[in-house]
Amino acid sequence: MSGVAAIDCGTNSIRLLIADVVALDGDEVQVVDADRRMEIVRLGEGVDETGEFSAEALERTFEALRGYAEAIEAYGIPLGPDTVRMVATSATRDARNRQVFVDGVREIIGVEPEVVTGLDEAELSFVGATAELDAAAAEGEADQDFSPPFLVVDIGGGSTEFVLGGASEDDDLVEASLSVDVGCVRMSERHLRSDPPSAEQIAAATADIDAALDEVEKIVPLREAGSVVCVAGTATTVAGIALDLPEYDSERIHHTRVSVSDLNRITDGLLRSTHAERAEIGVMHPGRVDVIGAGALVLSRVLERTGADHFTASEHDILDGVAWSLIAVGEGRE
Repeated sequence: MSGVAAIDCGTNSIRLLIADVVALDGDEVQVVDADRRMEIVRLGEGVDETGEFSAEALERTFEALRGYAEAIEAYGIPLGPDTVRMVATSATRDARNRQVFVDGVREIIGVEPEVVTGLDEAELSFVGATAELDAAAAEGEADQDFSPPFLVVDIGGGSTEFVLGGASEDDDLVEASLSVDVGCVRMSERHLRSDPPSAEQIAAATADIDAALDEVEKIVPLREAGSVVCVAGTATTVAGIALDLPEYDSERIHHTRVSVSDLNRITDGLLRSTHAERAEIGVMHPGRVDVIGAGALVLSRVLERTGADHFTASEHDILDGVAWSLIAVGEGRE
């Protein structure tokens, strides 16, 4: 196996990772990025209200997927289940007309999207976000920012996944995980409808998020985390703002530490600003302008609940976990 392609289709974005599989000493392998892409397609737009995908959202998603299929084949990776895996998350679990989505995906890339459960999504994100950190910790190379157990938080458009694990070599990979229907698109559509949102709207969103976190804490001991690692666009965008970057730079953002005080300052600023003001932020993707305030609010409430004084942003997430899963299956066939 020389290359694999992972696709993650969420409520807000669809993303692609084309990765080379490089053999190391012994039986170990390394995943090296060859191409990483993201497009905002807003597949889940309106699903919270209507219960189904709109025709416009489906076509935006299919158009992006056609481009991804071309990129995969151009890199020399054949389209098929041995080398390509696509996972679809929150909005796809909720939509009544999800079969239309499944059929369209199969026609374009030759494989069906796997509508993973929230818990599967959490485990894939955990593997992707912590593979390098877990190895460093096991070898005694991890610094104080990367101490296990790791709490990985994946804030998506429709849901947020929490997974705690990696406490020691003797423990199972994942100790506890839960997915809750609190995401940046869902909270924006449900509560933050003004520009900028009113104090009453922010309070309602905060109450909704806090209620979800109450449920999370029944399953996932958030305060036991040695490191809080946050993945996906909300966390990486907030990290880019904290660094005051003139434009998005994934290498500089990866493993950036963001303090509670900086997070709260950024969240307050995003919630107070207008759409036009947020659009002027250098690291801001145009497709995140209208939902970043809600995402930052979710992140802020999560970090407060953990009691941590900072979080670490990671560019490695569910895409990397999907890539590793393809490698594991491929090795099993050999």
